[in-house]
Amino acid sequence: MKLKTAYDVGALPHAEHPMPQAQRESWLNLNGKWEFCKIDAAGNKSFEGEILVPFSPETLNSGVADGFVLERGAKMRYFRTITIDKTMLRGKTVLHFGAVDSSCEVFFNGTSVGTHRGGFTAFALDVTDACRKGENTIEVIVCDEATRNGGARGKQSDNRGGIWYTPQSGIWQTVWLESMPKKHIGEIKITPNASKKTVKIEASGKMQIKVFDGELEIIEQKFTDEITLAYDFELWSPEHPKLYDFLLTNSAGDEVRSYFGVRSFGRVIDKAGKVRLALNGKPYFFNGVLDQGYWSDGLLTYPSDQAAIDELTMLKEMGFNTVRKHIKLEPMRWYYHCDRLGLTVWQDFPNGGGEYKFSHVAALPFLGVKHKDSDYKYFARENAEARAEFDGMVDEILCQLYNVVSISVWVPFNEGWGQFDSQKYTAHVHEKDPTRIIDSVSGWHDQGIGKTSLCSLHTYYTPLRVPRDPRPVVLSEFGGYSMKVEGHVFDPDKEFGYKKFKTEKELVEALRVLYLKKLKPLIAKGLCAAIYTQVSDVEEEINGLVTYDRAVQKVPTAALRAINDEIDATAAQIE
Repeated sequence: MKLKTAYDVGALPHAEHPMPQAQRESWLNLNGKWEFCKIDAAGNKSFEGEILVPFSPETLNSGVADGFVLERGAKMRYFRTITIDKTMLRGKTVLHFGAVDSSCEVFFNGTSVGTHRGGFTAFALDVTDACRKGENTIEVIVCDEATRNGGARGKQSDNRGGIWYTPQSGIWQTVWLESMPKKHIGEIKITPNASKKTVKIEASGKMQIKVFDGELEIIEQKFTDEITLAYDFELWSPEHPKLYDFLLTNSAGDEVRSYFGVRSFGRVIDKAGKVRLALNGKPYFFNGVLDQGYWSDGLLTYPSDQAAIDELTMLKEMGFNTVRKHIKLEPMRWYYHCDRLGLTVWQDFPNGGGEYKFSHVAALPFLGVKHKDSDYKYFARENAEARAEFDGMVDEILCQLYNVVSISVWVPFNEGWGQFDSQKYTAHVHEKDPTRIIDSVSGWHDQGIGKTSLCSLHTYYTPLRVPRDPRPVVLSEFGGYSMKVEGHVFDPDKEFGYKKFKTEKELVEALRVLYLKKLKPLIAKGLCAAIYTQVSDVEEEINGLVTYDRAVQKVPTAALRAINDEIDATAAQIE
């Protein structure tokens, strides 16, 4: 069933500036109508017409005809003409893509300006020498073999069903042009220190910084390349999501607006001698929801900025303080809304590999059998090129998301899907970013990684528990209670969930028992986090708090708020 959300995407979808932590005035949003066609392996064209960027052609919001499937060997061609004035020719002009699934080559005025592989990470191409004042053309040729060649695909599957979803392809995040002087401010790196209430800002070149608390300017200083700002900064937390704006300027007239929050994530030992996850040096219970980030009319692309705000606001009002972003990345504005609303983020790395063998990655762990992830064949990771893609993607993610205030946990691998060399990658992530917690192999096939990781449990069919482990123990997935809402399901004849209920009353009561009778007593025993499955239904997986089209909220906000208030009260007693 084709399900549409109530959000109007408009003629220029996602019109807001896509980089809240790196805003220049000289930018041009290139979303909207592009010429589009599919070209099969024999060179035959089909689906010729227009597409609404940034929605993939498989989605309702794209405007491409029903039945679009990108077969093996086929390509997509995007093309549009743009008019550039002198404000976009200030010395250096850069073309940005939020995400293109999964590999592409870009041409500007007929000249190839670069390629990118990896369907979830952002990239930028210098088009200074190719662009000109007046009319310009952009052409993007896209291939997507990720579901077939072992590349990063997340939850996409050519054999969708159950917990695997319809694959998408092509441009699925904002495309935009940016201009800056030749002598411009480089990449910004922001590292807060909560214990000292300072923040280090790194950016190449000589410049001036102004920091604002609301409308009040609180700091004005000059620096070169790096500066540590000392001030009595208020600490950021979900309960107090305090952010500070700042403005960087240099002598060439380059200006970049950004923001930061001061906080720390880590671990502490409580008075009872139990290891706990910590926020700002104190024990903190991460009470959250698993978020697949799929939408009925946009797949990986939410329909509008307001849609993202509404969903995150709902979770906040329900009393959750954490969102686990599951096997995908979001546009940078999504993280900005988490920063300002006050929701910490557990960020998964999208993974790939060959065909997942249920017996290997799922059935055996239920019997207590673990496997060494240096065995590439066991985990369907024999493809060296796909492993190399993941290797590069890890650093792209760490660079792209480093400055996000709300990200508290990195999750490199999940349930053995495409898992390999997790000890190496956990050490690498920790070296690149020692400021955050790492859930190395969420769920299964734990490689016994020490102080940099977690004891991470996925529990759906067995009793909740806290095993003896020197690491913080987290329930990184649980629940998955489902309820069908007629008229708002993807497939009336198929439904997937871990425990089924027929009415709202039954579902709410089951959640009360799950949280207050089964989970709450585990907090005193050392449980550090709980991530409920999940925010929304996705296709035939109907265990969401809301339906796939976001039209029906299955669990009332007040009911979940009352439950979470009890959880918070119990967690607050930990010292």
